[in-house]
Amino acid sequence: MKKEKDKEKKKKKNKKGCWNRVIALANQKGGVGKSTTAINLSACLAEAGKKVLTIDMDPQGNTTSGLGVEKNEVENTIYELLLGDCEIEDAIIPLARENHHLISSNVNLAAAELELLDMKDKEFLVRKQLKKVRDNYDFVIIDCPPSLNMLTINALTAADTVLVPLQCEYYALEGLAQLMYTVELIQDRLNDTLKFEGVVFTMFDGRTNLANQVMENVKENLDQYMYNSVINRNVRLAEAPSYGMPIIDYDSRSTGAENYRSLAAEVISREEI
Repeated sequence: MKKEKDKEKKKKKNKKGCWNRVIALANQKGGVGKSTTAINLSACLAEAGKKVLTIDMDPQGNTTSGLGVEKNEVENTIYELLLGDCEIEDAIIPLARENHHLISSNVNLAAAELELLDMKDKEFLVRKQLKKVRDNYDFVIIDCPPSLNMLTINALTAADTVLVPLQCEYYALEGLAQLMYTVELIQDRLNDTLKFEGVVFTMFDGRTNLANQVMENVKENLDQYMYNSVINRNVRLAEAPSYGMPIIDYDSRSTGAENYRSLAAEVISREEI
């Protein structure tokens, strides 16, 4: 992994003169709380006063619906944007918090893989579009699909850093090793400023030996990349997406809300990563 050399790269500021950051949430394994983290980290960053753009690049559209947008009723989604059928300004949807915006997704995005095959510079489509608006935001959060495909490559090519939601289960470390290898490939071939931001544990249950063992194993190998904030298993957190609400709106005092507020504060504290 590139460390010190990357830190010397020129950092970017937004129009307010603050550091801004594009963070891709990625894990090649599904069901690890990736979309839940995209929804709630974004909302908590916005609650903290940051201007946030969330980009849903998963064809399932869970981040879109979890932020209260009816995914099948949006005219211009990330799909239309990738195909060049709209400009990025046309795809941005304002959310309930005035400083939180969304570029949505739906099942149509599943067809993009084939439709992009013959397109020139297809790995850089998101980066090219995002360049037009990124200075308007403090944070851009990209929810990647749970696989290494052209959508994920586009997200990683556009991103400054990669944040990995990791569930404490048996195959977690194997998937993490594969993802880190993927990040290194992207660094070498497409985005030499991409950095591995860190790991955040999701759906954590400290009562189980396995969860604690996986956490210790990751700490032994990646201590400098581990976030201190942990997302615990929480019923209210699991319920919130069905109401199209981030956890801070659904139950502001729940454990899940406090966990994600803690994560957002930690992300903000690393603004000059």
